[in-house]
Amino acid sequence: MSFVTLDSVSAATPDGRLLFENLNLSIGAERIGLVGRNGVGKSTLLAVIAGARAPSAGAVSRAGAVAMLNQAPDVPAGARLVDLLGFGRAWDRLARIERGEADEADLSEADWDLPARMERALLDVGLGELDVERPAAALSGGQMTRASLAGLLVARPDVLLLDEPTNNLDAEARAIVTRVLSRWRGGAVVVSHDRTLLRGMDRIVELSTLGARSYGGGYDAYAERKALEAEAARRDLDHAEREIRRVAREVQVARERKDRRDSAGRRFADRGGTPKIVLGMMAERAETSGARESKLADKLTAQAQEARATAEARVERARDLGFDLPSSGLPEGRTVLVFEDVAFAWPEGRPVVQGLSFRMTGPERIAVAGPNGAGKTTLIRLATGQLTPSAGEIRLSVPFALLDQRAAVLDDDQTILENFRRLNPAAGVNDAHAALARFLFRNAAAHQRAGTLSGGERLRAALACVLCAAIPPQLLILDEPTNHLDLSAIAAVEAALANYDGALLVVSHDEDFLTAIGVERRITLKTRDGEAGVR
Repeated sequence: MSFVTLDSVSAATPDGRLLFENLNLSIGAERIGLVGRNGVGKSTLLAVIAGARAPSAGAVSRAGAVAMLNQAPDVPAGARLVDLLGFGRAWDRLARIERGEADEADLSEADWDLPARMERALLDVGLGELDVERPAAALSGGQMTRASLAGLLVARPDVLLLDEPTNNLDAEARAIVTRVLSRWRGGAVVVSHDRTLLRGMDRIVELSTLGARSYGGGYDAYAERKALEAEAARRDLDHAEREIRRVAREVQVARERKDRRDSAGRRFADRGGTPKIVLGMMAERAETSGARESKLADKLTAQAQEARATAEARVERARDLGFDLPSSGLPEGRTVLVFEDVAFAWPEGRPVVQGLSFRMTGPERIAVAGPNGAGKTTLIRLATGQLTPSAGEIRLSVPFALLDQRAAVLDDDQTILENFRRLNPAAGVNDAHAALARFLFRNAAAHQRAGTLSGGERLRAALACVLCAAIPPQLLILDEPTNHLDLSAIAAVEAALANYDGALLVVSHDEDFLTAIGVERRITLKTRDGEAGVR
């Protein structure tokens, strides 16, 4: 059965910009991965499905309970884990019954199997060791996300709605979310760019301004279909361009044929001896024939141009926003970064990093891995000189650039061009425009304010600003670069970094991303004893 049905649904932004229209979708007992470019309205669609927002057109019918995962819950002072789950009052009611303090309402409204359901749900999300009376404020961000998910499992709605549920989670927590969804037997709509999570979906729905298009199977089947569609679109464009050239040749031949006929008619008339009425009839017939041929030529030309425009639009939709990174000039044998028996601890705190040694040479690609809280960001701050080690030695021997997931190097109130010139003061306007054009910010696009950019555009702009410096960085340090990118933007960044000739030090939980950019080694940090390993 269908728990939720959307019929010809449209939605727009508060300022009237159309997000999508004529969207038809039925949600049953299935797991749906919702994908699409940033800004197309994926989160808005979830809000429409949940009933939190009305569509601007169309209708939504619900035949079951719908619940959305709250990844940033408002935690009031004194809240407990059980309150975060959404069952604080029901839990307190059972506690009163157990103490013999219950009234008639407590007894009639008691949810007797709630403790068992909560225990099972917390085990499912990897929080089984936590006391439900634990203060919610003591939970990490990742634990709060998992606790919110556990609350949905306890509530048992017909349809789960999850918006980027694995963002900001470490590898272990991501695996838990993936496992929970693989066991879910109700309906689920999951907005995500996490390809591992999307592989477990029953179908992928791609959202665009034209509505929703469904692809059976998980991410790999979707990616294969998209590749085939892109190839078909390129073939159709080639055919359309050949057809335009063929029509142009035929139109030219027809014109030349008509010119020859007209010329012969004029010579015939110039010889004299033909009655004027006959010449008039001949001229009228030639004019009518010429008009008919011209009209046919215009029609064929218009049809061919329309076919090409349609094919070009399909290719443009299928084309990734690819760009190339400039050369770093890093020699193969150059020592880039050295950690020798490095340790770091905050004042009066336990060691965050201890006994860490590794060496980067030439254009190596190293991933920094480990659970949240293990010290990955601390390692990056040590490498860049923002922190001083408690023990050991660090040597950074090449120019570097650091980009975090928010690309904080950019000033939101400045345009891309202004940011570029602020970070590269020696660059003239023409040089700046030329550099930005290489990263697909051509002409007016360079005058967009940084604060208005999508995640992919923002990272691309930041890369342009730091990599086109007078002295280009030879080490690029990236901290969770894919967290706020859509799938198309991730693919473009992967392709650019895969061909980059400098060194890469990357913090990321996205295994597909790390594989695509050619990571060769990993530094694995641990949370309990501060140990680190390199492989």
